[in-house]
Amino acid sequence: MRIHLMQHGVCLSKELDKHQPLSPVGREQIEKSARAAQVLGLGFELIVTSPKTRTLETARIMAEYTGYPPSRIQVTDVVTAMTPAQKTLDYIRDYNGLESILIVGHLPSLGALASHILTTRTPVDIAIENGGLMQLEMDMTHQCGTLNWYLTPVQLGVIGES
Repeated sequence: MRIHLMQHGVCLSKELDKHQPLSPVGREQIEKSARAAQVLGLGFELIVTSPKTRTLETARIMAEYTGYPPSRIQVTDVVTAMTPAQKTLDYIRDYNGLESILIVGHLPSLGALASHILTTRTPVDIAIENGGLMQLEMDMTHQCGTLNWYLTPVQLGVIGES
């Protein structure tokens, strides 16, 4: 299974909006990343997001550009900021057999999830920038994986412009 991890785009501060939607910069950032995903030919059989406004907006933009029906986006608390990696993996296991999924979430849980998939012993600190996208290949039977690539928002922006 190819697991794509994406941190939501830059959002407004709580002082400006308690729901913290994407800022104009964040929306532009995610649109560039989504265009890059389209150029790369990425498609998803499942998109999972946390219930936060900024992740929902990010997931919807990614769905629009990659041809995924926005009405099928799965909204769940298992990809919130402090969710343990194993809980997220248990959720993903229910979708074993799918080839490609996208998880739109938050730090530190996205980094912890990547670390959990890539390492079996000592966790490593993995940061995913706002609007960045990582692809992992995971063997669900052995719960181990390989990093295929990680693209920063700047790199995705360049790809999206081509």
